[in-house]
Amino acid sequence: MQLVFDILSWGAWSVDFQNKESWSEWDKRASDSNLTPNASSISPPLLQVPAMKRRRFSRLTKMMLTAAYDCNPAENCRSVFASRHGELTRTLGLLKDVVIKESLSPLAFSQSVHNTASGIYGIVTGNTAPSTSIAAGEETLSLAMVEVYAQLAENPEPVLMVFGDDPVPPIYNQFTLEFELPLAMGLYLAPANSGHSQTLAQLTLTNSDNNEAASPQPISFAELIHAIASDKAKSGQLCQWQWQLKSYNGQ
Repeated sequence: MQLVFDILSWGAWSVDFQNKESWSEWDKRASDSNLTPNASSISPPLLQVPAMKRRRFSRLTKMMLTAAYDCNPAENCRSVFASRHGELTRTLGLLKDVVIKESLSPLAFSQSVHNTASGIYGIVTGNTAPSTSIAAGEETLSLAMVEVYAQLAENPEPVLMVFGDDPVPPIYNQFTLEFELPLAMGLYLAPANSGHSQTLAQLTLTNSDNNEAASPQPISFAELIHAIASDKAKSGQLCQWQWQLKSYNGQ
């Protein structure tokens, strides 16, 4: 299976790379020993949302909404939100309250579902277009792109894809090994060769099962984001699929 998209715009957030300019310098800073040591206490400011609302959001929701806003999509575009772990920290907190027989917070309960970021994005932006929430283990990002491709095949109007995850609570550390988190990435995607004047690059995904002989070199989320930010070509295996980014400037 091969999926091809035009990237119209993008956004991303991590503790040490919080804006587009910093992502373009990622390759120069990634080995810096002075990168933020206490990542757990930092979250995006999300100034697009009034303080009374955003103070209730988890960091994951703030990260994903920040990436979505950075994409500057159409006012009522369709969206696909993807997260492997979702609001696991909130859910664990609720389970602990159950164990000690404490009353559950209605707010924490309402924002503990996997599609929290998707729902809140629709509320704060007034977006009433369909939104899909994806969780697919290690292939979460790749299968979110499959969902986007299917939607574009049905309707060529651009789709917003937002991927994000926070580190799992320590009790789950033995079940996962992800060094890049916390991180969120947004891509505003159109069908390949759709002729949009704002197209930045073309992105091709190939199911790795069809490319075993090539033994593609793995790439990280950060490497992919850096390539988009710096307008460079990039290819490699990510989330068990082969990704190939082609710059329209010939790099």
